[in-house]
Amino acid sequence: MPVNPELQGRVFPPTAPYLVGREKVREFARAVLATSPLNHDPAAASAAGYSDIVAPPTFPVVVQEATLAQLLAEPDAGIDFTRVVHGDQRFTYTRPIVAGDELTATLAVTSIKSLGGHSMVTAESTIVDAGGAHVVTAISTLVVRGDE
Repeated sequence: MPVNPELQGRVFPPTAPYLVGREKVREFARAVLATSPLNHDPAAASAAGYSDIVAPPTFPVVVQEATLAQLLAEPDAGIDFTRVVHGDQRFTYTRPIVAGDELTATLAVTSIKSLGGHSMVTAESTIVDAGGAHVVTAISTLVVRGDE
């Protein structure tokens, strides 16, 4: 089944809040080989003006995952996850994520294109803090491979 073009423009409900834990930030930093003291040491982060350790720039994928799960579970989407390849990932920040942030994400499908029998689905996850202030927008393009 092809990707449903009517997904374009659809906005999903906000995710449950995600509390950014200090150890989760450290684990992610180790996984992506981020060695800055800002990612590991609360004293270094405090000296730099942050309330706690700072998440590496790609950390929002952890929060974004819940929004993409909504998209992939949508019954009328026509997205077969076994045929999905991650095509692109970008982030637009207002401020860094720090341990202690409580983040909520809302996904909007911004584009669906067909290319050579494949579909390219671009989705933006807008991530805000507990006060509703924008923190980061995570933009993913998923390539859904067509039939062989």
